[in-house]
Amino acid sequence: MTQRIAFQGELGAYSHEACRDARPDMEPVPCQTFEDVITAVKSGKADLAMLPVENTTYGRVADIHRMLPESGLRIIDEAFVRVHISLMAMPGVQIEDLELVRAHPVLIPQAESFLSRYGIKGESAPDSAGAAAEIAANQEMKIGALASDLAAEINGLHILARHIEDHAHNTTRFLIMSPEADTSRRGSHGMMTTFVFQVRNLPSALYKAMGGFATNGVNMTKLESYMVGGSFTATQFYADIEGHPDDLGVQRAMEELDYFTDMVEILGTYPRDPRRD
Repeated sequence: MTQRIAFQGELGAYSHEACRDARPDMEPVPCQTFEDVITAVKSGKADLAMLPVENTTYGRVADIHRMLPESGLRIIDEAFVRVHISLMAMPGVQIEDLELVRAHPVLIPQAESFLSRYGIKGESAPDSAGAAAEIAANQEMKIGALASDLAAEINGLHILARHIEDHAHNTTRFLIMSPEADTSRRGSHGMMTTFVFQVRNLPSALYKAMGGFATNGVNMTKLESYMVGGSFTATQFYADIEGHPDDLGVQRAMEELDYFTDMVEILGTYPRDPRRD
């Protein structure tokens, strides 16, 4: 029986591309919201979830770090997608015929140089792949879309220009999540561990909590904070470290972290993707 992987967006979205690249043998399940993706897995409609967490151009995906600890799911893998933006339209349409292009509001500024060169106006759409699907469904001849090559392929649109993004480094990091944790050592590029914690209300508690990672040679690749429960004093931190919880250095660092925190929860241990390098 074919397994299924849920993602947010329409077929042809960059999240769909991440699913296809990372789990080509699984059936993609498009969902309207991130909450719907999580619900699809928890209800059994899908086996895994593909969730974006950060992008090299616009940073953290809004609210996703808050959802992860509450989801009940565990990270089993990470995936990176190079965000190549293509301009697409109905077959037979030329760039000079376009009056405007539609895309998610995040994509339009990322192709500003190209759009300015051709004098094309951008118009926001809820979803870039959805904008491509709408153009195909309505046979719109004066409107283009900015989306992935996959969106053009799925909707039968003609690609007028490829890789028109302003920044060559534009990459999105995704987390693959499952109802069950997988703590086995796997992959050939090391392991990553992601966890959340709340420091005790003590002077220099965060500084002291982080000291264990430095003294034990554990590389922390991400540390972000956000408020929880509407309180200005209850701050939760999200962290990624290189290593496995069974590594001696990680064990010692986590023991020291535990002393200065009220809560520590490991969200997943998973292979380090070589594209980090």
